[in-house]
Amino acid sequence: MLSVPRADILENTWEFETEPLVKATGFREYDARWLFGPEINLLGIQALGLGLGTYIHELGQTKIVVGHDYRSYSLSIKQALTLGLIAAGCEVLDIGLATSPMAYFAQFDLDAPCVAMVTASHNENGWTGVKMGAQRPLTFGPDEMGRLKEIVLAGAWKQRPGGSVAHIAGVAERYIADTANRPRLKRPLKVVCACGNGTAAAFAPEALRRMGVAVVVEMDCRLDWTFPRYNPNPEDSVMLHEMAKAVREFDADLALGFDGDGDRCGVVDDEGEEIFADKIGLMLARDLSGLHKNATFVVDVKSTGLFATDQVLHANGATTVYWKTGHSYIKRKTAELGALAGFEKSGHFFFNPPIGRGYDDGIVAAASILAMLDRNPDKKLSDLKKALPVAYTSLTMSPHCADEAKYGVVDDIVAEYTAFRDAGGTILGRKIVDLITVNGVRVALEDGSWVLVRASSNKPEIVVVVESTRSEDDMRALFRQEVKPRLAKRAAVGAYNQEI
Repeated sequence: MLSVPRADILENTWEFETEPLVKATGFREYDARWLFGPEINLLGIQALGLGLGTYIHELGQTKIVVGHDYRSYSLSIKQALTLGLIAAGCEVLDIGLATSPMAYFAQFDLDAPCVAMVTASHNENGWTGVKMGAQRPLTFGPDEMGRLKEIVLAGAWKQRPGGSVAHIAGVAERYIADTANRPRLKRPLKVVCACGNGTAAAFAPEALRRMGVAVVVEMDCRLDWTFPRYNPNPEDSVMLHEMAKAVREFDADLALGFDGDGDRCGVVDDEGEEIFADKIGLMLARDLSGLHKNATFVVDVKSTGLFATDQVLHANGATTVYWKTGHSYIKRKTAELGALAGFEKSGHFFFNPPIGRGYDDGIVAAASILAMLDRNPDKKLSDLKKALPVAYTSLTMSPHCADEAKYGVVDDIVAEYTAFRDAGGTILGRKIVDLITVNGVRVALEDGSWVLVRASSNKPEIVVVVESTRSEDDMRALFRQEVKPRLAKRAAVGAYNQEI
């Protein structure tokens, strides 16, 4: 029997090889994420499997799909997790190397209620984690993660007989066939497929070809766990700029970029201009609301304010609900409301039937974007973008802030903005007309511009986004003259990963 996990074990010691290391900070709001080595070891992963297996038994389940992303250490982590699940009496269905959406698909394909996908998603090398769920297509939220954390850190797991593991073949082929099982594209498109040498590289190019893409230009589609050119994260400017260069070089109709575990999709148009995922979401909502009248859409608080004011959506009877950022939150709200789709600015897209099964899938999102172009044969993607009302939205900017401090900092910012509004304060001459506080604070101004400050759910960071209805210069001013100085007053707030 494993001992109770400790948080004070150092690498390259006897204890590191003989006792489980699990730091509490790895249990995030809706998944688990650790630096492998300093924050968790293989015995700690085994303890996590024991705890997860114990918890899903509490929920009346035993059958669980497991898969792993393409990193140098992910297979060994999955094997350690599997040992724990078996010891807890679970029936483990190992689908091998996979994207997160493939693991979610396998829950339906193999009739398994639970999933544990070993992935650090778009995080840099060195990170690992697990995305978990016990009620398809949903993944864990704060309540489930809280109970799992309680079991693991207390060593309160239960070993049971009857555990097993089966290695399942053919899931990848069935997944690709399923994602391509829609009307074949009639419009001849040339598409750059950018994977950043991550897991999606093994599956996305073939899926696009099966959908009927005339020419697939593969960009960084060779698996390489060192990520030699850039981190596979289509929300980062480095990957987007490389996608834009490829569009211009190959005269492509668009570029589609997939993150490290394939559940997100980034887009660059035919003019080599990046389109943030919330604007792509608005374009899709316009298109889909014409086919599905009175549809509901869910978007996260980082997303453009145009969803609330768009006249095309209004004319089609569409309703938009702003909700907490995070794939688990948007997925749950989309399911709860029976919404047609949910969109998150980071590039997670959620489509309920008849388009998808409710989970986030970068390749299904790509298929929906291609289908939108197919339905508008006389328009380029840049034309659809230019038809949107104008709004200038920043990159997602993230100053470092320790996990132990970030929520307190954000609580202070929420209280400060609340008092500022109540006192009649203005931001660059504009009144504050609303504060959305379901996830940090989104400060809405009288001209439709806004600023957002929230705590990252999976990294030691604060998240900042601003949007202006006036100009790019005003967007920069909202950040440089308003948000950045306000955060800089807090000693716990460090350097930004990127700035405008």
